[in-house]
Amino acid sequence: MLRTPLRAALAAVAALLPALVVGFALVSTAPPAAAAATPVRVMPLGDSITGSPGCWRSVLWNRLQSSGYTDVDFVGTLGPQGCGQPYDGDNEGHGGYLVTNVANQNLLPGWLAATHPDVVLMHFGTNDVWSNIAPATILAAYSKLVDQMRAANPATTVLVAKIIPMNPATCAECGQRVVALNALVDGWAAGKTTTASPVVVVDQWTGSSTATDTYDGVHPNAAGDQKMSDRWYPALTAALRGTTPTPTASPTGGPTPTPGTTPSGGPTPTPTGPSGTGCTATYRIVGQWQGGFQGEVTVRNSGTAPVSGWTARFTLADGQRITQSWSAEVSQSGTAVTARNASWNGSLAPGAQTTFGFLAGGAGANPVPVVSCTVA
Repeated sequence: MLRTPLRAALAAVAALLPALVVGFALVSTAPPAAAAATPVRVMPLGDSITGSPGCWRSVLWNRLQSSGYTDVDFVGTLGPQGCGQPYDGDNEGHGGYLVTNVANQNLLPGWLAATHPDVVLMHFGTNDVWSNIAPATILAAYSKLVDQMRAANPATTVLVAKIIPMNPATCAECGQRVVALNALVDGWAAGKTTTASPVVVVDQWTGSSTATDTYDGVHPNAAGDQKMSDRWYPALTAALRGTTPTPTASPTGGPTPTPGTTPSGGPTPTPTGPSGTGCTATYRIVGQWQGGFQGEVTVRNSGTAPVSGWTARFTLADGQRITQSWSAEVSQSGTAVTARNASWNGSLAPGAQTTFGFLAGGAGANPVPVVSCTVA
């Protein structure tokens, strides 16, 4: 009596086996889904100049997007505050905050835990200067914040600003206090930077005017926002390209060339100076936009003896003018450009190199010039 039901059951199982085998084969041979690219997380950190509304962030964000740096995520526990154009407005720009208070109250670790930044843009200390806090105390707070960033992410890149000038009606001494603080930032950064976690100085002070670039002697207007964005852009794009900045911080934190790439415009060796010395220079265009571009020149000691200084010369197209430079003393006469080393990057051992960059405006094509190089 059991044979017939058993035979029926076995037949049913046999009928299912091909489907089970096919199903298993489909599951076991399906390729895994491709992992999504992880954007670089950038935290703007500071006070009201960064966050209330801090519209240099919107200018910077949109310039990044238009120049191809689209895989970037601005992060922070605070959201955007207008600025009249769409942008990623997350930030840690806390109006009225002192960097010394943020350090003393250990506020940063919580923000870091919530946002996990890879790069930090830090313009912080204006309210401390206003409160007449000593520069050494402000720099000690900077150091504590950098230590906390590294505790959260040992590979954090820190872009720290020489803060913009200030001239509020209620603080006649503030302008000179800013100068005193900024004068110490390069040395502090040089002592704090590491290969794994570089500290790069971005000079937001030089060329900024409280009369034309702020609306109250402290906070940037539209012109000031544009200048701040222009100063952040080269150093930030260098970090986004994975470039390792020079361990000793430059006055403006300019970018260094992407490893493994050959800049446009071949090197021009010029073995001038004492016997055994010489240098080469290469030029490349980092980015272009309507009415302007960013250029970069790498100077290399091609000789067998150390050099103590260098000068690079090249010619721009007619009508193009350099509007900003970093990591060199750059002058322009007509179309001729002369760049001399900064105080910190003139000495080069044989085979060593350094880089300077610039922004230029003007219509027309951007031919790659040949750069001549001489040594001191």
